[in-house]
Amino acid sequence: MGTNGCRVGQTEQMAAPLPPYDPATPEYQALVDHALMTTRGVRARLDLERDVADQTIIDCIDVAEQAPTGGNNGSRRWMIIRDQQTKDRMAELYLSAGVDWVIKAADRLKGSGHQNEALMQGAKRLGENIARTPALVIPTIIGVHDNSGRPGLFDSVIQSAWSFMVALRARGLGTVWTTMYLNEADAVAELLDLPAEVTQICLFPVAYTLGVDFKATGRRHPAREIAYFDRYGRTLVGEHREPRSVTEGPGMMVETDIKASPELVWNLVADIDLPARFSDEFKGATWDEPEADIDVGSTFTGRNELASVGAWETTSYVAQWSPPTSFAWHVADPENSVARWRFLIEKVPGGSRLRFHVRLGPGPTGLPEDDPDAIAARQDQFRVNMMRTVAGMKELAEQAASQQPKTGTGFPGLGR
Repeated sequence: MGTNGCRVGQTEQMAAPLPPYDPATPEYQALVDHALMTTRGVRARLDLERDVADQTIIDCIDVAEQAPTGGNNGSRRWMIIRDQQTKDRMAELYLSAGVDWVIKAADRLKGSGHQNEALMQGAKRLGENIARTPALVIPTIIGVHDNSGRPGLFDSVIQSAWSFMVALRARGLGTVWTTMYLNEADAVAELLDLPAEVTQICLFPVAYTLGVDFKATGRRHPAREIAYFDRYGRTLVGEHREPRSVTEGPGMMVETDIKASPELVWNLVADIDLPARFSDEFKGATWDEPEADIDVGSTFTGRNELASVGAWETTSYVAQWSPPTSFAWHVADPENSVARWRFLIEKVPGGSRLRFHVRLGPGPTGLPEDDPDAIAARQDQFRVNMMRTVAGMKELAEQAASQQPKTGTGFPGLGR
């Protein structure tokens, strides 16, 4: 027996440290949530002058190794690169893998006001100084993906790599998840003597951070907008209950990526009559005061028709009007609406993402209050016509973009 009570050769069981708060208490939740929400990809604020102890990195790997793994099979292996000559060679491979292009792009964007200017400047700093980081860490896993489309390799290591990032955060260190270097994965494997059956996952440049005051990002969608219940696209505002009820605010979200600028997409979204070209239900709309400037509170009259119901008209009230990003309106009543609709336009690499959302209620919808089948059928009706609408807008926007000269982004009709 060893001095720690384990049999010789047996792996010592790692015990989790006792926190000052019990799990499930508000204090414990706040601490865990804060760590998860403020663990950022750190590029520009890595302290290149302060050393990091080997044991600190080992402690973070010990924490990371507690992450779930497929089949409970411990196949992760971690490369820690401290030797300066090896880091210098890794830096050369990092640049040749494509980061030299990133540095040139950062120089082009400097002072441009582009949405990715700050990110690219941080990437440039990292690319130019990666050999100066105290340590480079590469999580790997024993195995080679068979390209079958099935999980079974990366699903056993990515969660551990993320845990490593959070463990660094807890100790005042930071890193960034970078994969571009994998364009030189073969040369890296040769440099590090990696066996052929070992797969590299990513590269972590590890250092203490300059300050620890990282904040949650505001560039993420609220969970209620991207979490779907039972079928893709079905949203829910209220708490789930059975049977499903209109009072929960059931809705539908559809979206598509468009190779055109947000401004071009907005021109289509702002045309309230345009969806009638694509929808079987919506027959058109006109502004009630066509000469007035459009703003929150403006109204328009819409015309709809269903074979099971007949034709009807509604008055809608503009709730958001923010060119070129959002247009929302409430049907029949600005507060107790029959339905709430919204277009969102998000700038993404290569163009725009158009999101189209509807929520039933909270006012009377004409549907049976507690009939889940009727609610689901209405959501499906929405989905079909909403998908036709965004597909039609995508085609029109990309046609318009193709007639404009290409910009530095590489896509037609895209500004900065």
